[in-house]
Amino acid sequence: MSNGYAISKWQPASEIYKELKELTSKPIWCISDQALKDVLEHYETKCAKSKAITTEAKNYIPGGVQHNLAFNYPFPLCMVKAEGAYLYDIDGNKYFDFLQAGGPTVLGSNYKPVQEKVMALVKECGPVTGLFHEAELLLAKEINKHMPNVEMFRMLGSGTESVMAAIRIARCATKKKRIIKIGGAYHGWSDQMVYGLKIPGSRSFLESHGIPKGCYGTTDEVRPNDLNMLEAMLRRNKLKGGTAAVIVEPVGPESGTRPVDFDYNKGVRELCDKYGALFIFDEVVTGFRVGLGGAQGYFNVKPDLTIFGKVIAGGYPAAGGVGGRADLVKCMAAGVGTMMKRAYVGGTLAANPLSAFAGYCCIQAIAETNACEKAGQAGDRITAGLKALIAKYGLPFVAYNQGSIVHLECTGAMSYDYSSMNLLKSVIPMLKNKDEMMRRKTAMEQMGAAYAANGIITLAGSRLYTSMADTDEVVDAALDRFEKVFATVEECKRPLDK
Repeated sequence: MSNGYAISKWQPASEIYKELKELTSKPIWCISDQALKDVLEHYETKCAKSKAITTEAKNYIPGGVQHNLAFNYPFPLCMVKAEGAYLYDIDGNKYFDFLQAGGPTVLGSNYKPVQEKVMALVKECGPVTGLFHEAELLLAKEINKHMPNVEMFRMLGSGTESVMAAIRIARCATKKKRIIKIGGAYHGWSDQMVYGLKIPGSRSFLESHGIPKGCYGTTDEVRPNDLNMLEAMLRRNKLKGGTAAVIVEPVGPESGTRPVDFDYNKGVRELCDKYGALFIFDEVVTGFRVGLGGAQGYFNVKPDLTIFGKVIAGGYPAAGGVGGRADLVKCMAAGVGTMMKRAYVGGTLAANPLSAFAGYCCIQAIAETNACEKAGQAGDRITAGLKALIAKYGLPFVAYNQGSIVHLECTGAMSYDYSSMNLLKSVIPMLKNKDEMMRRKTAMEQMGAAYAANGIITLAGSRLYTSMADTDEVVDAALDRFEKVFATVEECKRPLDK
């Protein structure tokens, strides 16, 4: 890789979908009954302190954890240290860290050169003042340096807030209301975006509890990687006042769990121009992970607005922001008492000195160390190793990657697609198949537990994020652990219903 990006080769989406379809057409494969027994025994004996503290936490915290990524089968693990490629729990167990906090730590966890600079700032300034700090300017200029399309940038507290702001900008700018998202994509948990999560075509039937129907009344979803369906929705929306924006995860929904063709984003750009909609790139995961130029640089596509998170605060809290065309981003101009129409945003801790400076230092360090490419090379290496193990043990699993974003589908729990312009044609088949999807989800959770019991932390047992800290030696040692799990896998005979 010599183009500055983590992705050395883009695999055609059709190839991956063919493998995923084959996976879900077969019976579920999972760890053996004896292996599951051993995994549960490991948790009971080797993770006793984690069990005790997270059990007590259930008395004070709903579910016992605050974060959706805190893997909870058979119970959450309590971590006390993160360093480079490793995590350490309260019981003294060491793990290969392929969660990397959900993706922000491209440099590896708790990268010392950045940590030292951030700590020095905190000692001098404190984490927050509520007023302007030079770090805000430094970060905005550093982003613009690598992503020229981001002419202006406003930092917010999270990706969820940033998506809300971008949609508000789009509606102000276009005077239209409707938003089109891609089925299965995750754009935070605001009311209007908790729609069609994880499973394309699911609309509001799986996750949208506690949300009045009116909140997503102007949100539409279309099938991933399907420009024809997108154009059909854009045409239909013309009769409803038009589309304000189309929002995408540029490598595909759920960080590429549903991949797209290389030219897909260019096609979306053309359709947005044709129908007068803004094009929003959600680069929360891909920004400064796919490369310094983000996915927009890799695909050579110019979005109108870009959503940031994860790396934008260098792995430190309060990571979020919106950037893009100056005329659009100016709609979020700070201040009170103005008569101009603007998209109102706020946040007491948004753009605090700690987070802004951490992001600036992190992006600089990524550039200096070539971290994106190194992380991408690690992703390529571990994916190749996983594919070799899958073939060795004759498993139906699917492994692929987009640079340092690695997908390991063992059950295909999220590989279903019920997209349709017709409500009944999407919802009825989905509801009929819901039990099978849940069984596959249970098997996926058990695989994730098996990985953790063998010293590997993943994202929900189906995704890995690699970092610069994942040297060849780290990857090879981790593959040895994966092999121990794969060697126990067989066609599942036990009940998986909960």
